[in-house]
Amino acid sequence: MLSYKNTTTEVENSGIDTVILSVGATEQFGPFLPMHLDTLIADLYAEAYGRELNAYVLPTIPFNTSEEHANFKGTVTVSPNVLTAMLEELIINLVRQGFKKFVVCNGHGGAYWEGAFIKHINYKYPQIILIAPNHNNYNAWEEATKKAGLEGLNEVHGGLLSVCTAMWLCPEHVKTRSMGSNIPLENRFYADYMGWDKLTEDGCWGKFEEGSYSDDELREKGKIFWETFINKRTEGLKQILEETYRRKMAQ
Repeated sequence: MLSYKNTTTEVENSGIDTVILSVGATEQFGPFLPMHLDTLIADLYAEAYGRELNAYVLPTIPFNTSEEHANFKGTVTVSPNVLTAMLEELIINLVRQGFKKFVVCNGHGGAYWEGAFIKHINYKYPQIILIAPNHNNYNAWEEATKKAGLEGLNEVHGGLLSVCTAMWLCPEHVKTRSMGSNIPLENRFYADYMGWDKLTEDGCWGKFEEGSYSDDELREKGKIFWETFINKRTEGLKQILEETYRRKMAQ
């Protein structure tokens, strides 16, 4: 695996033909968690996929389509047109240098542009392949929540799992205070139509109760969950990428 921290000579001599494009977000995570969590998660994905595929890993883009959080001060959201145009420009530039295989990964669950973008790029550029590692998502979630002791977790954003994640990745920025509330199930019907300031009490679609776990327990749960989840999503990724590329390039 190489990254933007390597030299151009090292990249040239490596023979690597695969690129990891990762996208995080800068968005609210309730009143007591930092806004760069999705970017840190995207970094984890990118490094794991880069190792698995022996790929060239680009720096994570820290902005995404975060419209649902945009009424919370500090959140940055960009339109899907702007974001996908940027990603397409990156791909075009790298194709000219000889790269042929691309993997896009997201730290933000609200990145609905991803599927359409992948279909469009694969149609528009027949000489390359672009995929997303979503082949094991359901099994990965089930296994990760079980191993971390978070079975039955009913959380979308900013609850217990988010606190565990932050306590593992950036504990210096976390205030382990109670936040969130029980969100009525019916609110899910409206989640894509308005800002979450209208659907939640404090931006959290989930709940965390102060004192429910020690800091060490929170940190360990975060570590176990994400290592398990990402390892599961990495399984079979190389085979899928190579087979997809082979089929697309077949005459």
